[in-house]
Amino acid sequence: MPHPARLRLTLAKLAAIFPLELALHAVIVAVHPPYLVAVSLLAITTTALAIWVIEPSTMRLLRTWLHAPGHRVRRRTEAGLEQAPSLWRIRVTVADRAGALEQLTFGLAELGANILGLHVHPVLDGVRDELVVSTPDGVGPDELLEIVRAAGGREVHVWPTTTLALVDGQTTALSLSAQVVADPAELPHAVAELLGAQLVTDPKAFQGKPLPADGTILKIPSPWSGLYVFTRPGEPFTPAESARAHRLAEVAETARTLSRGW
Repeated sequence: MPHPARLRLTLAKLAAIFPLELALHAVIVAVHPPYLVAVSLLAITTTALAIWVIEPSTMRLLRTWLHAPGHRVRRRTEAGLEQAPSLWRIRVTVADRAGALEQLTFGLAELGANILGLHVHPVLDGVRDELVVSTPDGVGPDELLEIVRAAGGREVHVWPTTTLALVDGQTTALSLSAQVVADPAELPHAVAELLGAQLVTDPKAFQGKPLPADGTILKIPSPWSGLYVFTRPGEPFTPAESARAHRLAEVAETARTLSRGW
């Protein structure tokens, strides 16, 4: 149960204790025992009855009234969570021309979507935009796909995401670079985390073979095994992401060389 408000709790305790105190004092005054006996009876009887009988009973009796404000706050909180905006990650290719991004953002605005993050990756046939958007409750991936395609987007992918997608990409890359410098063997795990990809456990199957045309396979040189292969099904790697992964491999190679020199 939510903790009751202080004023209501005080009033409830007064309501529980006052009748008891009044009744006991009336009995003591009527009987008129010796002073010490009267004080002892009042202290012991009032304390015992208040703690074990009267106060718990009153708390149960007034439970609805006591906890009402907390219940209202909790209901408002739960309602707010139910109506909280959803977060989505969108990847889309648009034409590399003036106004293309504006048309896309205008389409999203019609759905009430708010763009929280945007990364632009140049590709051969245009620009690959990666967006993190929040949408009102009730807007799903189908509506997002439809509006983005209507705005001229191609190769559209929409995934639900979390606030972790809003972490600054440059900060993440620097943190992973520091991790690789400290331990070059962390390179494959750092690249996988940087790109949100999976490490292929048998890279020999890809040696000497062309990459798939869908761009979902990425190869980078390894300072140890000669090759690391990463996959991200349904989400092609962009040239900018490939460049970041290769640069991270260069950092690992440099760190490995320096550590050997020392």
